[in-house]
Amino acid sequence: MKWSLLINSIKRGCRYFVSRRVYFVSLVLVPIAFTLFFIDLMDEGLPLKVPTAIVDLDDSPLSRTITRNLNAGELLDIRYKSESFHDAIDKVRGGEIFGFFMIPERFQEKALGGDKPTITYYSNMTYFVPGTLSFKGFKSVAVTTAGGIVQTTLVGMGLDEGTAGNLLQPVVVDNHPIGNPWLNYSIYLCNSFIPGIIALMVMLVTAYSICDEIKKGTSVQWLREGGNSMLISLIGKLAPQSFMAICVGVFIQSLLYGYNHFPLNNHAMHMIAAMVLLVIGCQAFAVTICCILPNLRLAVSILSLVGILSFSVTGFSFPVQSMYGGIGIFSYLIPLRYYFLIYVDQALNGIPIFYSRWYYIALLSFPLISLLGLWKLKRRCLNPVYVP
Repeated sequence: MKWSLLINSIKRGCRYFVSRRVYFVSLVLVPIAFTLFFIDLMDEGLPLKVPTAIVDLDDSPLSRTITRNLNAGELLDIRYKSESFHDAIDKVRGGEIFGFFMIPERFQEKALGGDKPTITYYSNMTYFVPGTLSFKGFKSVAVTTAGGIVQTTLVGMGLDEGTAGNLLQPVVVDNHPIGNPWLNYSIYLCNSFIPGIIALMVMLVTAYSICDEIKKGTSVQWLREGGNSMLISLIGKLAPQSFMAICVGVFIQSLLYGYNHFPLNNHAMHMIAAMVLLVIGCQAFAVTICCILPNLRLAVSILSLVGILSFSVTGFSFPVQSMYGGIGIFSYLIPLRYYFLIYVDQALNGIPIFYSRWYYIALLSFPLISLLGLWKLKRRCLNPVYVP
C-alpha cells in the first residue's frame, strides 16, 4: 500500500514539475548557462593584460627601462602614458584603466646617487581581480627595480655581480603550488561558484514547490494523494526535482573534470556522490526552513539570502578559520560548505575517502534533521492559510 502511495505521489510530482517552466529554467537552464559563461570567460585561466598607465616624470633611460619591463609582463598592458597624477587618476575614476605606476622626477639621478627615491603605484581595488593583478604586476617590477639599483651600486663599489646577487637574494625560493600548479583562476572560480549556483537554485525551487501548494490551497490534495503522510508526499514532490538537479550537476562535473581537464586526483564517483548528497542536503535544508516558516515569500527570501551568503561564508573566498566566531559557526550550517571540503580533499588533494567521511556524513544529516519539523509542515498543509 505504501509503495502505491509513493508511486502516485511521484507521478503527481512529475506532473507538477513539467507543468511549470520555472522549474526547468531554474534547475537546468540557469546552472548550464552559468557554467558555459564561466568556462568561456575564464578560458585563458587568468585575466591577462590588465589596462594600466604609467606616469613618467623623469623620462630617463632607467625610467624607460622600467616602462618596458612593465609592459613586457603578462599581467599588465600599459595603454596610456599620462603627463601627471591628476590625468592618471581621472582615467582610473573613468574606468579606462585599473591602476598606474608613477616614477618621480630626478628618479635616475637620486637612485644612482643613493638618495632612495620613492616609486608609487596605485591600484583600483573596487574591481578585485584586475585591481589585485595590477597590484601584483606593479609590485614585482618595483621590487625588481629596487634590487637592480642596489646591485648596480654594489658592483660600482667593487663587488662582482655574483657576490652582489647572493647578497640581494641569499635564499632562492622554489615554489610548487599544490592542487593548482598552473595557477589557473578558472579551476578555483568554476569549482566554487557553479556548485553554489546549483545549491541556490535547488533550495529556491524546493521552497517554492512546497509553499506554492500552501499558497494555492492544494496542499490538502497533495497530502491526500500521499496517504496523509508528509514524508511520502515530500518524497513524491522532490524526487523529480532531485533527479533533474543531480543529472545537471553530474553533467556539469563532466564538463569541468572531463572536457576542461580540471584536477581530479581521485575516483570520479567520489565527486558524483558529493553532488548527489549536495542536492539532497540543499533540498532538506529548504524543507527545514519551510517547516519553520511555511510562507512562500519568507521562505524564498531567507533561502535567497542564505544562498547568496554561502558564496562568502563557506570558505570559497575567505578561510573560515579567520572569520569571526559567529560567522564561522554559521558556515557549518550550510550544505555547500561540506561539498567544498570534499572537493578540496578528493579532487584537489586526492586523499583517501576515509578522511572525508565526516563531510559525507554531515551532508546525510541534513535530511535527518528536516524530519524533526515535518509535523509542523503537515499541520500547515492540512490548514492552508496564505499570509501575504
